[in-house]
Amino acid sequence: MGDTLLIALFAFLGAGAAGLLGAAALWLLRRRSLTTSLTVVAAVAVTAMLAGTLAVAWAMFLSAHDLTVVTTVVAMAAVVSLATAVLLGRWVVARSLALQLAARSFGDGGDFAAPDGPATAELAALSAELAATSAKLAASRERERALESSRRELVAWISHDLRTPLAGLRAMAEALEDGVAADPDRYLRQIRTEVERLNGMVGDLFELSRIHAGALALTPSRMSLYDLVGDALAGADPLAREHGVRLVGESVEPVPVEVDGKEMSRVLGNLLVNAIRRTPADGTVAVAAVRSPEGVVVSVTDGCGGIPEEDLPRVFDTGWRGTHARTPPAGAGLGLAIVRGIVEAHRGSATVRNIPGGCRFEVVLPAAAS
Repeated sequence: MGDTLLIALFAFLGAGAAGLLGAAALWLLRRRSLTTSLTVVAAVAVTAMLAGTLAVAWAMFLSAHDLTVVTTVVAMAAVVSLATAVLLGRWVVARSLALQLAARSFGDGGDFAAPDGPATAELAALSAELAATSAKLAASRERERALESSRRELVAWISHDLRTPLAGLRAMAEALEDGVAADPDRYLRQIRTEVERLNGMVGDLFELSRIHAGALALTPSRMSLYDLVGDALAGADPLAREHGVRLVGESVEPVPVEVDGKEMSRVLGNLLVNAIRRTPADGTVAVAAVRSPEGVVVSVTDGCGGIPEEDLPRVFDTGWRGTHARTPPAGAGLGLAIVRGIVEAHRGSATVRNIPGGCRFEVVLPAAAS
């Protein structure tokens, strides 16, 4: 038992010395290739075994022949171990370089394609993460391009919509100033109308900028959806009468919701104004509010004749106004973008779909806790 402990002690001391030297070598070479690190690890394993064997041989006074045999066996093991470490290291490095080149492609704006061939579990997991990141970046770039295109269209449309009323205001102001206005009161009423329209446009731009900046501060309170819809219908009734459109509130359930009353009134008002302006005279705009498994669904149905299928995904984009001419009543194309921003700020969603004879806008809001 004593000899066994002595052998173990000498073997441990020899192997420990080799291990310390190997750790120092790994620290010094920590920034080198993985092949170098694997080679050092293999060399440390073989050297530790050889050092332990030599320490035991020296302590136990083995014969020269036995020592030569042991040394030869260890040397052959060292050759095989080092060759295996080098081959494994070169294979892993090659896979890493292929993964690096593939990652560089989507970093430059392309799509990531995982390298062909087998890989270690860690490299395969990394490749999968890079593929997922590439898909997210592609979607982000697509959203950014769509947003930039929307911004350019918005600038063009706002410039167009501002130029016409400003030119009219300037002409009417000059006529009043020169005293050539045949009906000054009519000119003043028209000036006030144009100023109110411009003020509404500026208000929409300010609201949209708050939404995009994440600065829309909500003050939610518990209220009945029946009251919200009723107030919105009452506010839109004069415009409906002017256009000869009939407003109908059908299946409006008194469902409680936790919303910002002012902002949600703006949502319903924008949807109703949009529906009334695009519904022909003698048409009907219907509002409904019901509870569903997803929450509370408020819908506004118009008689616009439908929206082209290719335009449906863009309906809530900033500045979108469809195929209608860019006339002053059409606005700046901000109303529906504001609707989506406010609804999403309430953790809801806004969608649109075609129905026979028109289209239906639906707003889904979380139901208030009982």
